[in-house]
Amino acid sequence: MTKRPTEASGTKPDQAGGKSLPSIGEYYSATQLRADRWSTLREVAEGLGLHPSESRQQKTLLNRAEQLFAALAPIEAYWAFPGAAAFEHMRRLLEHRNIDDFCHSVLRTARALASGAYRRRVVPLMSSEMDAEDFEDEASLSPEARALGRPYFEVLIVDDLSEHQERWLRQSLQRARRPEDAFIYEPVIVPSLEDALIGIMFNFNVQAVVVRPGLALKSRNGVSILNKYLTSVSEDEEVDGLRPEEYGPETCRLVHKIRPELDTYLVTDRSAETIAAMDLGGCRRVFYNQEDFLELHLNILRGVNSRFKSPFFTALKEYSKQPTGVFHAMPISRGKSIARSHWIQDMGAFYGPNIFLAETSATSGGLDSLLEPKGPIKKAQESAARAFGSKQTFFATNGTSTCNKIVVQALIRPGDIVLVDRDCHKSHHYGMVLAGANVVYMDSYPLHQHSMYGAVPTKEIKHKLLELKAAGKLDRVRMVLLTNCTFDGLVYNTERVMEECLAIKPDLVFLWDEAWFAFARFNPAYRRRTAMYTAGALRRTLKSPERALAWEQQQADLADADDETLLNTRLIAPPHARVRVYSTQSTHKTLTSLRQGSMIHVYDQDFKGETEQAFHEAYMTHTSTSPNYQIIASLDVGRRQVELEGYEFVQRQIDSAMTLRRAINTHPKLEKYFKVLTVADMIPAEYRESGIESYYDSKQGWTDAWDHWGSDEFVLDPTKVTLAVGGTGWDGDTFKTQILMDKHGIQINKTSRNTVLFMTNIGTTRSSIAYLIEVLLGIANDLDDLLDDASIMEKRSFDNRVKSLVEHVPPLPDFSRFDMAFRHGETPEGDIRTAFFLAYDEENCDYLDLDDGIMAKLDAGEQLVSASFIIPYPPGFPILVPGQVISREILTFMRALDVSEIHGYRPDLGLRVFAPHALERLSKN
Repeated sequence: MTKRPTEASGTKPDQAGGKSLPSIGEYYSATQLRADRWSTLREVAEGLGLHPSESRQQKTLLNRAEQLFAALAPIEAYWAFPGAAAFEHMRRLLEHRNIDDFCHSVLRTARALASGAYRRRVVPLMSSEMDAEDFEDEASLSPEARALGRPYFEVLIVDDLSEHQERWLRQSLQRARRPEDAFIYEPVIVPSLEDALIGIMFNFNVQAVVVRPGLALKSRNGVSILNKYLTSVSEDEEVDGLRPEEYGPETCRLVHKIRPELDTYLVTDRSAETIAAMDLGGCRRVFYNQEDFLELHLNILRGVNSRFKSPFFTALKEYSKQPTGVFHAMPISRGKSIARSHWIQDMGAFYGPNIFLAETSATSGGLDSLLEPKGPIKKAQESAARAFGSKQTFFATNGTSTCNKIVVQALIRPGDIVLVDRDCHKSHHYGMVLAGANVVYMDSYPLHQHSMYGAVPTKEIKHKLLELKAAGKLDRVRMVLLTNCTFDGLVYNTERVMEECLAIKPDLVFLWDEAWFAFARFNPAYRRRTAMYTAGALRRTLKSPERALAWEQQQADLADADDETLLNTRLIAPPHARVRVYSTQSTHKTLTSLRQGSMIHVYDQDFKGETEQAFHEAYMTHTSTSPNYQIIASLDVGRRQVELEGYEFVQRQIDSAMTLRRAINTHPKLEKYFKVLTVADMIPAEYRESGIESYYDSKQGWTDAWDHWGSDEFVLDPTKVTLAVGGTGWDGDTFKTQILMDKHGIQINKTSRNTVLFMTNIGTTRSSIAYLIEVLLGIANDLDDLLDDASIMEKRSFDNRVKSLVEHVPPLPDFSRFDMAFRHGETPEGDIRTAFFLAYDEENCDYLDLDDGIMAKLDAGEQLVSASFIIPYPPGFPILVPGQVISREILTFMRALDVSEIHGYRPDLGLRVFAPHALERLSKN
């Protein structure tokens, strides 16, 4: 898609009545721009009612209103409310200086947009429709009242129509409505393919797209913040050469590529044979040269309903309404044990009756079994597989830690070699113990200055594979296990990693821990780096004749290549490679689900033939026979939500994080003590082919986040904002607990020695971002006052604390090695299971204090081997594992840790190590 000139990004503020508005360039999101413009217009309308006619103040406000209407006009074309007719009506009221009616219309519109009232009822804006009724604010309604209304959405119709034709089309669709319809929708009509792409990315209300034969190709809106959406998809798409008859099918394909959850419908006058040969993406139906609006209407409702259905949640609601006699093992079922109690009535009052009415035993019948699903749970999991792009999806009610163990046990046999990200969650390490894997730990690149690790470079993974290949052990290598994205927001180029690894071992299995990445499926940029999307794309790529030719050519070129050449070459996977990909997601961490609600997604070409039975056994091993039905229901509803409004929520989440970044980076007081770590701070230049350094720069403005997501080895998830706080003189853990949580009630998860991590999510609001900025500004002001009143010695003490946190940071240790007692040959894999269970016998272990004595032992040449996992929490990955040789660097780092929990370490006893006699005895065996 060709980029074309647009208006400037907005370095100069808009002028309206002598008072400047924030420039377009200050906004990352067109959605935020629209909301703020309407909010400002509401303030102008309120002001007009306070000043007499023809006064200087009124003239100023009228001028301001005209400027705002000019700014909103091209934006409103993509939304059904207030709609083109009502917007033009308000503009004419302003032009004719009908101030009372104008103010009334603007106030109602702004209020309805802010509260969402237009989604529930018709909001009268025309003079002929107005009355004295005061519509209640949507936010004031109870959840029960909101649940009674019909869900609202908008349908994007793509056709270049005259005003008369457009009015006829709207009326035709409105006449097709029926009182029994489950949903209500309004049409948005845009003229071109490019406008359609802008519309689906800008208007989060759109749930269906109808492409008609009269559409044009190019957009004429000329607004930079809207046309930025087009540059987002321009990298690998070219539409300028399309013939007019191809506009419709290409629109369907691109809509499906960008937002695959949307329903698309094509109205065409082409022959069925011609259309069948074209790529229509996920087009649900093609209508041939007909104006059967009732049929179109019914199909639109049916398509949305297929995503709206929540099979298990619906079954659970119906079950709760049934009168039953409880003669099974759950006294709390139907709330009986609570209703009869004199002492726990407060629990029933707190939770309400429905949660207990929906409680039952999994073996009592009436609902489905998570272990052997055949009814609504099975359907709910199939819906989740559709939503997340997997072949199979499995629910879990005891967290992603259990999901990880299930996948590892299903795929790994004792003695298999597994390449593991050393910084992955502790559940993977314990999974390796249970499965009896021989583990090769891979090191992430370090970020010494901030006491955190990055991610594992592709070259490091290839190096380990080639090392094992040279030793004749490649046949034993079973899996590569990586965290995507990391706790700190580093995201892999999943396609590159999997393809290059498959080029070395074509049957390799991949497990991607996406605990923090479940939301990524529902944003076009993020989606390309998810495990399931990449698995599907890679499978299609491997089947293409072009890829087969490219692989054959590369094989010829690398026939005699050494390992160094292979490491520095972008390898191509062979056509016969098998795509075997698993991902585990903490739905409860980033989407809507009750705590411990998680999913396992599978895209494995050999699942049916090789893994299904083992997976079933592993699932039965780790899944409770009494799963929590409320968690399952929340997973079902959470899936429904993201299919219908995931794009909107994720976009708002990104907007919130970007707003936070800009606010901190541009405020002189905040810059004094805080720094948001940039892409360049988190990812070394060698892994950033695009050269991007930050998402926002005060001189250059916003950086489009799409281009580098397609090319760079690693990218930074902007929704995770790492704030360097060393400049305050407080370490990360102190800042988290004593300042943020105890003083201001702000909760966060992760810290490092000199940073804290703020994670936005789909529930983050602009108000919460504003509160955080307010708190940080208050902390900065308090520090200013403290230092202004401090003595020379107190200022020197403060400076020393800052230097210790910012400049004198202990280097991060790499993984040392497994002791030879737990290795078989010179390659690095270690038998972690043997080491783990050897430590069960206390006679095999000693304890050493973390004092200078332990350092002296190392200096004297004594080898110390860890007998347990040592896991600082957060973030929850081990710095020592059973069987690992303890290095001076690890001890130095451990002594400098400032987190509140270190799992596996007992301060009263010391560091647990293997006794020399235990290692000697094992080596002899």
